[in-house]
Amino acid sequence: MNAFQEHANELERAGLSPSIPRLELVNICKSYNSLKANHQIHLKVHPGQIHAILGENGAGKSTLMKIIYGATKSDEGQMIWNGKEVQIDSPSSARKLGIGMVYQHFSLFETLTVAENILLGLDEKVDLKQLHERIIQVSEQYGLSVDPRREVFSLSVGERQRVEIIRCLLQNPSLLILDEPTSVLTPQAVQQLFKTLRLLASQGVSILYISHKLHEIKSLCDEATILRNGEVTGHVYPKEQSTSDLARLMIGRELPTYVHADFNGNKEKLLSVEHLDFHSDDPFGVSLSDIQLDLYGGEIVGIAGISGNGQAELLSLLSGEEATKQGVIRLKSEDISKQSAGLRRDLGLGFVPEERLGRGAVPNMSLSQNALLTAFRKGLTKFGLINFDKSRDFAELCIEKFGVKASGANAEARSLSGGNLQKFIVGREILQHPKVLIVSQPTWGVDVGAAMFIRQTLIDLSRQGVAILVISEELEELFEISDRICVLAAGKLSQPMKTSETNAEQIGLLMSGITSPTQLNQKLTLNQAHA
Repeated sequence: MNAFQEHANELERAGLSPSIPRLELVNICKSYNSLKANHQIHLKVHPGQIHAILGENGAGKSTLMKIIYGATKSDEGQMIWNGKEVQIDSPSSARKLGIGMVYQHFSLFETLTVAENILLGLDEKVDLKQLHERIIQVSEQYGLSVDPRREVFSLSVGERQRVEIIRCLLQNPSLLILDEPTSVLTPQAVQQLFKTLRLLASQGVSILYISHKLHEIKSLCDEATILRNGEVTGHVYPKEQSTSDLARLMIGRELPTYVHADFNGNKEKLLSVEHLDFHSDDPFGVSLSDIQLDLYGGEIVGIAGISGNGQAELLSLLSGEEATKQGVIRLKSEDISKQSAGLRRDLGLGFVPEERLGRGAVPNMSLSQNALLTAFRKGLTKFGLINFDKSRDFAELCIEKFGVKASGANAEARSLSGGNLQKFIVGREILQHPKVLIVSQPTWGVDVGAAMFIRQTLIDLSRQGVAILVISEELEELFEISDRICVLAAGKLSQPMKTSETNAEQIGLLMSGITSPTQLNQKLTLNQAHA
């Protein structure tokens, strides 16, 4: 008896019929000009089933979910809901049927309370006092603790996600769609979310779950549908597959393993941050307190932390976008605290921002033009004039060397998938031969194949003597590539620990604030003194 049959028996004992699909898609097709985003998609989701949708970036997952939720209209095909064909032409009509969706990027107003945000997302008119009571009732029922009176700017990322889920649950959904729900959560918050999802499934709610984290799919999901190039290429029971099997089915080839070569060169201190303080005037910003960090050639240091704990402020100070007023930042032995972002790049500081489109690349500019944004100093201009041949050659080298899937140097940045654009941006910085490279969220929303390529590229670069600082909310990523790891929480940075001497649970406690960086630093200092 396989996992799904066991689950079906449980539903029957609970009085639910798993034989009639909650949702059935038949021959769904959607094209954008010559691109077939979805082609003849067939999918069945049963009552009480947690069903994964797996695929690389650009496989068609998001388009399919938008069709189900009514945000996009299909060109062909049928949608059958509880045995009857339906037309879903808007998110409002989807919600009326009982379909809810929690997007990867939250749609909440910072200055409004939890209850006010939820009220805005409801199709019905509800008294605010009654809504407070309903929020508390639902949050207690499903273990999604949140205070309806709190303003959203004061909530952690995990709490914000609870708000989005509660907003869906208040409309009693029969089908809940979750897009990358754990990308910014601590391990403890992930386990709590899984408990909630399993409870919902036991009550007959169907769940469509999108994630690139294959160990989560294997642990949580009853069935998985694999998409590749807009088509369904398989259906599997994840609990019966290994993560490597799932990855191979997803990308159509064997995944390589990470290679961590030893660095035998001189471990020179290349970046030093000394007593860095920063007071944020932004009411939603985070102030930094006594940040201290040394970064050596030949290593990767990872900074873990939940979004909104000072990462943006630290990145702005290190890159030179924000002026340093208190503290010192040194590149090798040179004080760069007062230097501009451009001068820091001239001295060998490379930077990959979190936002690919908008900060890392200009959407409607070609890759050749985007190469100029940071690499113009590398012979792509002369006397202030652009050398178009050299900028094109630079972009084509980046495309070839880093396996970027694009039509060429003239392709617009917005035409690339997230993973391919990220490979181009990372490659653009590496081709400039930095001494120190700062990378924020290197594989956020990137499929497993592209993520492995980017991570191995960073490992290889560090072994060439480059010092690399990676800020990421993906704990698994940091443990895979970092030599040392520290945590940024509430504007305070813990001392780096050897990755081999800590674990995800300890780092998760620091991220969630149960253990503070100050407490850990005191403990580490005490241990070093005894040693």
